[in-house]
Amino acid sequence: MAQDEKFSLASAVYEKILEAIIEGQYPVNKKLPTEAQLCQRYEVSRPVLRDALARLKEDELVVSRRGSGSFVIRQPDSAVLKFAPISSIADIQRCFEFRTNVEARAAHLAALRRTQDQLDQIRRCYDIIDEANARHDLATDEDYRFHLAITEAASNHYYITVLKSLNESIKEGMNLTRGLSLMASQERLKLVQDEHLAIVEAISDKDGERAEAAMRAHIDNARHRMFEGSQ
Repeated sequence: MAQDEKFSLASAVYEKILEAIIEGQYPVNKKLPTEAQLCQRYEVSRPVLRDALARLKEDELVVSRRGSGSFVIRQPDSAVLKFAPISSIADIQRCFEFRTNVEARAAHLAALRRTQDQLDQIRRCYDIIDEANARHDLATDEDYRFHLAITEAASNHYYITVLKSLNESIKEGMNLTRGLSLMASQERLKLVQDEHLAIVEAISDKDGERAEAAMRAHIDNARHRMFEGSQ
């Protein structure tokens, strides 16, 4: 089986199991069916199933217990599906995963290389998100421009090219996580904006290590907030 085909099949199984978890077919703190049963149910090979289960574990939805099998540890609420179809969830999660390393390193370089004009632009983007939050706007475009401004401050066109090429996928993830935050308490929006501020402050202080850590934490947190629903 080609690697691309295996990846695509694993994504499809990941999404089917996720949908079953959301719908309560596989309850929290209950054991999933055996690998043999899941392979039969979803008509895939064991390697494909194990790839799907590995992603569910990485996303903190499932945990393996030695000698006992795999157990569901978290049930995202159905609000997730208001902002993204189940068929795109696996891709959104893998985009977050990819962005973590790329944007964290870009933030590190931005802290070391940014000009005053670039820092001013990053701060303006941050303020615009603040204003959008006050209006309770979705602000996906504003959030994307904030991340793009940081990448541009890294002064390496390869980072910018990557971020621009992922424009639609990145915005899809932002649309989901920001939409869920707007449905949740005001504290959720403040938490996200505090993460943005930590990045801005590190870049302002020219602290590359801190900027990298702050960006990594922000994107990792966004990835996990995707399954926190609107509670």
